[in-house]
Amino acid sequence: MSDDCVFCSIVAGDIPARTVHETEDVLAFLDANPLARGHTLVIPKAHAEHVGDLDGDLASDLFAAVTELNSRVQSTVGADGANVGINDGEAAGQEVPHVHVHIIPRFEGDGGAPLHAVGGERPDLSDDELDAVAEAIAE
Repeated sequence: MSDDCVFCSIVAGDIPARTVHETEDVLAFLDANPLARGHTLVIPKAHAEHVGDLDGDLASDLFAAVTELNSRVQSTVGADGANVGINDGEAAGQEVPHVHVHIIPRFEGDGGAPLHAVGGERPDLSDDELDAVAEAIAE
């Protein structure tokens, strides 16, 4: 745990939260500043700032909880869908430096945008550039 992390303080019980799911390694609670009714955050209890900091078992446990909760959250609030996402790093909009998955219920006509909208202007990449990036990632 990190002494200056708000999510670690929630895990420790020092800050109250509206917990909706808890296992030995994962905690889920309603976002205190929700973007929609039922907006839920799913976190590993162990402090990890970036997705790449999670070991395979913890990542698996985290996403098992996300999988279970996504349909439960949508059903509970009568949502038509949900955005499920992670802001990984400050440049991506991560405000709390502790891995957290957002489950944001979506409703027809709510005025929200798809995740594609967060990327800004799309780059104009040639097939050669796409191939080079794919090769580098795969290595």
